[in-house]
Amino acid sequence: MASAFRFDSLNRAQREAVGALDGPVMILAGAGTGKTRTVTCRIAHMLEKKIPAAEILAVTFTNKAASEMRERIAGMVSKKAAAEMTVCTFHSLCVRLLRAGIERLGYKKNFAICSYSDQVGLMKQLLVRKGGSDTKVKAEAVLAAISKVKNLGKDPAEELQDDYFRLLAAAYSNELRAQNAVDFDDLLVLAWRMLEGNGDLRDQFRGTWCRVTVDEFQDTNALQMRLLRQLVGPPHHVCVVGDDDQSIYGWRGAEIANILEFERFFPDPKVIRLEENYRSTQAILHTANSLIRHNRGRREKILRATKAGGTKVRVVAMPGDAEEAEFVAEEILAARSRPDRKWEDFAVLFRTNIQSRTLELAFRERNIPYRVVGVQSFYDRREVRDILAYLQLLASPESDIPLLRVLNAPSRGIGQATAVLATDWSREHHGSVWQALCDPVFTATVGAKARAAIESFIATIGSARDRIVIAKQPPADVLDGLIRDIDYLSWLERGCKTDGEREQRREGVRLVIDSLRDHHAKGKTLQSFLDDSALASERDDDLEKQQGATLITLHASKGLEFPIVYLVGLEEGFLPHSRSVADGTKDEERRLLYVGITRAQQELTMTWCASRVKWGEQTSCTPSSFIAELDTEHLEISSYDDILGAEADADDLAEFFGSLKESLDRLP
Repeated sequence: MASAFRFDSLNRAQREAVGALDGPVMILAGAGTGKTRTVTCRIAHMLEKKIPAAEILAVTFTNKAASEMRERIAGMVSKKAAAEMTVCTFHSLCVRLLRAGIERLGYKKNFAICSYSDQVGLMKQLLVRKGGSDTKVKAEAVLAAISKVKNLGKDPAEELQDDYFRLLAAAYSNELRAQNAVDFDDLLVLAWRMLEGNGDLRDQFRGTWCRVTVDEFQDTNALQMRLLRQLVGPPHHVCVVGDDDQSIYGWRGAEIANILEFERFFPDPKVIRLEENYRSTQAILHTANSLIRHNRGRREKILRATKAGGTKVRVVAMPGDAEEAEFVAEEILAARSRPDRKWEDFAVLFRTNIQSRTLELAFRERNIPYRVVGVQSFYDRREVRDILAYLQLLASPESDIPLLRVLNAPSRGIGQATAVLATDWSREHHGSVWQALCDPVFTATVGAKARAAIESFIATIGSARDRIVIAKQPPADVLDGLIRDIDYLSWLERGCKTDGEREQRREGVRLVIDSLRDHHAKGKTLQSFLDDSALASERDDDLEKQQGATLITLHASKGLEFPIVYLVGLEEGFLPHSRSVADGTKDEERRLLYVGITRAQQELTMTWCASRVKWGEQTSCTPSSFIAELDTEHLEISSYDDILGAEADADDLAEFFGSLKESLDRLP
């Protein structure tokens, strides 16, 4: 076979990794160090060394990543060899394993795999069956709790703390078993149990796949490590590729100990560090290195730039989040005027979903095309659509679509069957659904409970509408009062799985009310606010298909790169997140910032705000403690008041960091 690549096209560490084919190997691939090229060249080298393609297994986390790896390998070897290799996700691998032996666990070979919607539907049935139709427990919350325990390799029916959840977990498991069905978590759990309990099957698969590669190893959880250990026996021809400095998914079960303690699982591995970075400038990498070295227990590595120099990394102090968004938008607008720049060169990274809202507004005002990645656009969030629907009712109750959206949100005893009857009635009488609900002839056709609920709903909306139309009260005040009267927030929060989600939902509601208040203060009408919101929602529907600057969460940015990056919101409570201190996850927050910094290829600007609007009030903020950890050699400190200001001198830097460290020392 002709060589699929040239060894002299690789750097020293890459050549070492490609040539290390035997025994356990761990490739610590720093950000931007050519990880994917190294992995694909290593697999191609296996084929050159006459290792049969059918004996090669490569596992990663997403279908997209598996597809890209498969395509790259196919471009380097014969199509026949590429087809004979197994390149797949963990879940796809488990399906293949279970099809070969799930009967050993009491299932039939033709088991079904439940989609998430199937799981929710089944759990809703169990909730009614076990707790009654008026249960407040959400199916999604139970499934999330079950999933978390399963991915620890434990039985939810025994390990869940809540008695009711344990009951539901047992019933859920029994129902799936009765239907010869499994969910996605079961694929991992059952594959591991099958191999652990059946030595002949374990040996069969160890003989099938003699060379195993695992990509993005820092993202594996405890159960995936157990599965890997069953698949790989002596002489342990396994290669894991990852970067502990980019382990940012602990909140969803990723176990950083898998990469930090790899020697405990596979003895005497060869550890190879890829440290030559082909993405970012020296200034950016020096800043990233100075941050991540503060993490404890990490595997030491230092990214080295192949691009010398570079403009300094800017840290800009902002008075507030509105000014922050305006600053970023204006800078992008100005930089885009250069003939060698396109909108896609720019990315704005942020820690929490809610931060996208002010940025979106600033971009819209300046007609900057953009796309949102890793977060729903503000105007497409459930709570925002609900609140806007209520506002549309206050403006015009004759609109059927918003009325039907919130007719039973929050739950008030007007079920789907009643909504269908009202819709049919309105069509037959050539009127609106609102008119049907107000017509006593129609309400006489429904049950007493539904009739009482309809009358209460009509009275509530009518009263609120009168306060706007007749009493001329500010729409924002009326909307705020209506939300409280119907107890919308309590109902909304009951469907949230985490404190973070509850906070995000509440903040979304508050932002709509605050935006309406600002709109009214400018002398604009309620209808113009609704028109603007409708147009915004219409644009958002197609955001993923648009080109433009990128607004993206830090978590979603992993694996991506952009010429010019703005990293906003570097304040205590945002980054590091307020929960990280209590949860003991500040090191992971530092890794998250490290990931953000290393997304930048040419220019990086980081901002923090002295105050930020939260819950409708201006709240004071302090700069992130991470800023004080950055080496000042390649930093330029400036403020909003001196936005075009010259680079700060050494005395300015010393004064800034000295005062910053003093203020951080006083934090509780």
